[in-house]
Amino acid sequence: MAAKRTLIAGAHCVLPSGIQAVNVLIEGDRIVGIDPPSTARVDEQVDASGLHLLPGCIDDQVHFRDPGLEHKEDLRTGSMACAKGGITTFLEMPNTKPTTTTLEALDNKLQSASEKCVVNYGFYIGATVDNLNVLKAATRTPGIKIFIGSSTGNMLVDEQEVLEQIFAETTLPICAHCEDETTVRANQQRLAGTTDITDHSRIRDHAAAIIATKRSVDLATRTKHPFHVLHVSTAEEVEFLRQRPAWVTAEACPHHLLFNVEDYARLGSQVQMNPSIKTAADNEALWQGLRDGVIEVIATDHAPHTLEEKSQPYPKSPSGLPAVENSLALMLDAVNAGRCTLEQVVQWMCAAPARIWHIERKGQLVEGYDADLVLVDLKRQHTVRNEDQLTKSRWSPWHGCTLTGLPVTTWVLGQIAWKDGQLNADVRGREATYAR
Repeated sequence: MAAKRTLIAGAHCVLPSGIQAVNVLIEGDRIVGIDPPSTARVDEQVDASGLHLLPGCIDDQVHFRDPGLEHKEDLRTGSMACAKGGITTFLEMPNTKPTTTTLEALDNKLQSASEKCVVNYGFYIGATVDNLNVLKAATRTPGIKIFIGSSTGNMLVDEQEVLEQIFAETTLPICAHCEDETTVRANQQRLAGTTDITDHSRIRDHAAAIIATKRSVDLATRTKHPFHVLHVSTAEEVEFLRQRPAWVTAEACPHHLLFNVEDYARLGSQVQMNPSIKTAADNEALWQGLRDGVIEVIATDHAPHTLEEKSQPYPKSPSGLPAVENSLALMLDAVNAGRCTLEQVVQWMCAAPARIWHIERKGQLVEGYDADLVLVDLKRQHTVRNEDQLTKSRWSPWHGCTLTGLPVTTWVLGQIAWKDGQLNADVRGREATYAR
């Protein structure tokens, strides 16, 4: 039986060559036509007049807490929130319980995701001080995650000899949380006993970020190892990265672009993050870094906790916030505000993560690519509300914010996963594959 063919008609499509008003034909799980002939067989037509069609977004940094901390989030609810937000592929971090630091743990996550996830998925393998052989053997993964600071147990890797080995002897791309543990601990000692949430940005300060980023980029430069700097948060890092080698890439997160230390007074621990939010000047430096191409990717670092957990007095309050279902809308709002263009958003949230992690057939509207698509209404206003969130934590630091621009339909492998406020819970994503 022939696969169903759907024509998305009348949309302004963000193609690699620019925005064009063309029809897009999908058959089964693939894009089979960009501006197909009028004689092409079509089983269903979607009227997308006045809307923009984008490739599905790829979020290369999420924490879905599954297994071990499923009361905060799980693969099912996290992937549902992705579908709502126009994210059709996520790459999840290894600091779950148990950690994803063995091939067995990686296989278990992939099997669980195949049963639960509404969108496509991939899982990093985590580095420890003694799992080099695992890192060498892993294949079903986008890359290696190193916590150079801000972790617990055996996932904290800040011994120079171990880091040298990982960079020199493995072949997978590496990404890292870059905060210098020595600097953080010295600041904690200096501010011991504080209950002031604003001190979080003094403990995890600019120096902690830039020291660790320089250290990691030095390792990557000497070994010529592909390396991705996660969640850049400071102007100093942006300036330093202007001189990085071509195989070093970087990303920013919405909370570091849109929140700063002035927001602690309003939001308290809801914007407590690692790395911490910084200043308004750092916000602007990150935006400029994106526009200049110094920072290639926008990812969320989606890291939910319950509101009860977040409401504990500092420093008992945990770091992290949910963002996957609002990140694209936040960037569409930025387009409307003149901070960037829609083509840039597609580069940062679709094309660049696919390229950096070598994800096959994703990130662009191209014939032969997977039919992972999102239709957005650039003019639709909506207000973010906690009670509307699909994330299991059921809150957002952007609660009460009115945004202009909204994902209205999300296709995952040619199936509608989200449309007009309704989730199709029967859709299943697929394990990402990597061209190496």
